[in-house]
Amino acid sequence: MFGREAIEYKTSEQIVLMRKTGLVVASSLAAVRAAARPGLTTADLDRIAAEAIAAAGATPSFLGYHGYPATLCVSVNEEIVHGIPGSRVLQPGDVVSVDCGAILDGWHGDSAFSMVLPEADDADLELVDVTERSMWAGIAALATGQRVGDVGGAVEDVAEAAPAEYGVIQEYVGHGIGTAMHQPPEVLNYRTRDRGPRLRPGLCVAVEPMLTRGQRYTQVLADEWTVITRDGARAAHWEHSVAIHEAGIWVLTAVDGGAEALAALGVEIAALS
Repeated sequence: MFGREAIEYKTSEQIVLMRKTGLVVASSLAAVRAAARPGLTTADLDRIAAEAIAAAGATPSFLGYHGYPATLCVSVNEEIVHGIPGSRVLQPGDVVSVDCGAILDGWHGDSAFSMVLPEADDADLELVDVTERSMWAGIAALATGQRVGDVGGAVEDVAEAAPAEYGVIQEYVGHGIGTAMHQPPEVLNYRTRDRGPRLRPGLCVAVEPMLTRGQRYTQVLADEWTVITRDGARAAHWEHSVAIHEAGIWVLTAVDGGAEALAALGVEIAALS
């Protein structure tokens, strides 16, 4: 493979199975988002997701993964990713990023969103919005680009065009997904000279940019999981799992397949029946 790990390309039938898992993740995150409010703990959000995943007959991807102790990652304010749910009480104006993975019939789905709790600061709302828009731009690049590296270029372009200056996290990136949660190829959130493998049918990846209101530098807390901004700046994280097939792309973890957001970027989704 000329120094690259082998990519697991999926058949159309396998992509349909992954879509079922993606919808479990989507409904679980929707339940968490609907419930999230000041006064709840991050463990409360974890319980809601665990119950939703179990009710769908699926299992969490994260629980037990390299010893990870929870169903969700819930990262608040300066926490970028991999925040462990616990006794932390959510406060008005918190930026809350929620990452969820599930397994159904051996296939993984992975998605994340960020939100700002009521009494939101405009700068935090803009951070969340720019991060989400950078994700959709990266997803659109899977339809319009030639190589995986085009995703990172699209993400970076949105971040750089924003009125405020944002740090684009580089240590934590998107990835292939399928019979394992993390597979080749890496999907970077920034432009590099190595443009990566060609985009072709059967490729399924998770696109997941993380932006901060400050610098991009990170550190890991003593729990060996929670990643924070080194300068204490607030961060946001968005993610969707996406499939490329013969007719186009399909956002597996979006209820509408990504139709609305991608239409605004001139991209039509192509769902498999």
